[in-house]
Amino acid sequence: MALLGLGRESRAPRSAILAVMADPTPPEMRDWGLVGSAELDRVVVISPHPDDAVLGCSHLMSAHPGVTVITVYAGRPREYPSPMERWDALCGFVAGDEVHAARRAEDAAALSVLDAHPVWLDFVEHAYLPRSEWVGANDIVDTLTKIISDLKATAVFAPFGLANPDHDFTHEAALMARGRVDPNTAWFLYEDMGYKHIPGLLAWRITQLFRKGVWPTPAAVPVDVDYARKQQAVDCYQSQMRALEAEWGIREKLSAPAPEQYWRISPPPPGWEGLSG
Repeated sequence: MALLGLGRESRAPRSAILAVMADPTPPEMRDWGLVGSAELDRVVVISPHPDDAVLGCSHLMSAHPGVTVITVYAGRPREYPSPMERWDALCGFVAGDEVHAARRAEDAAALSVLDAHPVWLDFVEHAYLPRSEWVGANDIVDTLTKIISDLKATAVFAPFGLANPDHDFTHEAALMARGRVDPNTAWFLYEDMGYKHIPGLLAWRITQLFRKGVWPTPAAVPVDVDYARKQQAVDCYQSQMRALEAEWGIREKLSAPAPEQYWRISPPPPGWEGLSG
């Protein structure tokens, strides 16, 4: 059978299927989901906005000091809108405030808690721009590719890209950059905090990736599950937490003892169709 519309040409050879079915635990199966320590030697996290990396990857950063966080939409708009942009108003900002300077300061403080290093790009988020001027994946990918290559990243963590144009564009640009950097680089996706709780949305994105031939698989990434340290980092985002709590009830979700799940993206194993009826 074909899965998710991938078509007959994507089917594994029958011999491979039968081999998997005959031996339910082939040697390579024992390594599925594991992440080698060398893969996490130089970690890069791609964040759409200041706060997304910390909300989704704190436990990762806590376990691996020195992570570089590339924040894509960290640029200052030419001018702030009047009246105040809706989200900025929810955050407690008022006319005349230097919103992006404040957000960068919050981000720097949060990343310092996790011993991570910020790289802020000057792209302006969509909320400040007319739709015709939105900064899309094609505008971002060259910059991302250069930074990832210059850092000689061994692993890159990008967002699934859910429910927000900037998250979507960041996700798309990351997938494009994946094909341009060292092929030995390990690639993972992290779940966009808040947006991942929208019913069905994460499953929809996973289905999209399958259709593109990109296979997201839950990975057992070594992390430091230090909830107190994550909370200390999150609390640095005083403005953002005000809005996230108002719209998403974010604090209760963050306080739940649920792991941060990371998904490796890589080709499927031979004989995958034989593993499930």
